[in-house]
This record gives sequence, C-alpha cells and structure tokens, in this order.
Amino acid sequence: MKSAPDNRELQKRLAVAERIQKKSHYYEVAREFGQIVGRSGQGAADCRLLVMTGGGPGMMEAANRGAYDVGAKTAGLNITLPHEQFPNPYITPELCFKFHYFATRKMHFLLRTKALVVFPGGYGTLDELFETLTLIQTRCMQALPIILVGESYWRKAFDVEFLIDEGVIDPEDRELFWYVETAREIWDDIQNWYLAKGELLIPDCNA
Repeated sequence: MKSAPDNRELQKRLAVAERIQKKSHYYEVAREFGQIVGRSGQGAADCRLLVMTGGGPGMMEAANRGAYDVGAKTAGLNITLPHEQFPNPYITPELCFKFHYFATRKMHFLLRTKALVVFPGGYGTLDELFETLTLIQTRCMQALPIILVGESYWRKAFDVEFLIDEGVIDPEDRELFWYVETAREIWDDIQNWYLAKGELLIPDCNA
C-alpha cells in the first residue's frame, strides 16, 4: 500500500483482509463452544450430545477442535466439492463422513441436530440457515434453537426487518432465531430453550 497509495484494487483487498481479521475472534468462540459441549457428557464415550459440523476448515474446524481439546468425540459431515475440501484433523475418525450431494448431507444434519449454531459465513452457511428456517416456518420440522453468532454481521447479511416490512415474511418469523456473541451465551440459551419446553437437552441415559 505504501508503494501504491492510490491503487484502488489494493485498497479493496486490504479492506477485505481487515474485515476477515476482525471476524477471526469467532474461531475462539467456536472452539470454546466445542469445549463446553464436549464437557457436557459423561466422558469421551458419551455420544448423547456432541459437536457436528460440516467437517471443513475455519469455524467448522474450530468447533471440532474444541471438542477434541477436551477428549470428546466430534462428528464431521464433509462434502465432495470441485475444489477438494479435506476433513479437518480434529474429527473423530469413525465419525468422519463424506457426502456427494448437499441435500443428503443436510438431511443427516437435520435428523440429528438439537440446535443450529451459525457463525459468519458465505453462501453455504446461508443455504443451511435458510433451509432450516424454511422447514421450521412451514412446520415441516419441529422447532429447534437457531442461534446466529455475531449480531453486527448477521444484521447486515440477513435483514429480517426489511423482509417483514416488504410483507414477504410475518413478524413472528423474527422469533425463529436470535443473536449472541459468546460461547457461554450459546450454551446457556440452548439449555434454557429446552428447559422452557420441559425437555432435556441431553437424554437421561437411565430413563
């Protein structure tokens, strides 16, 4: 930049890099959340509740890594892509799966999920978020906690108030999700959601 202060392309790249760097702290939030979930059971063999991600790098790696940090099992549902995406090294080997079709992969996610925790991401992240919201909105699946991490990011990426004002979704549809900033908030909110329903987040193994 110093050698070409008027280069707009370099200025644009720098601005993007600065935004990516600003979001990098979410890696530690995802990792901490993975640790919390990993500690929630009764040891490494307890698979009643575990972290399940798309199995790739970035935030997915962070969540798998958090569970790995505390010796818990953690699952990854990877996908075949034109630019090969390799499973991150923190997935429990016997719980590392690879899918060819996005639809099949999402089906397996939603059949097993207890909560959807969404970190800042791109088209793939938006696809999974909107599909889940649509299925719950249309009563095609039971409601579950949908938590968007990073309010400032999500309010720009997904302007729900605009959609309400345009009349394309109903005001109550804003209640299908909420925002948090920390790993502890994520965990507490998921627990409170199930408590309000009178259900156990982690099934009683003695029941």
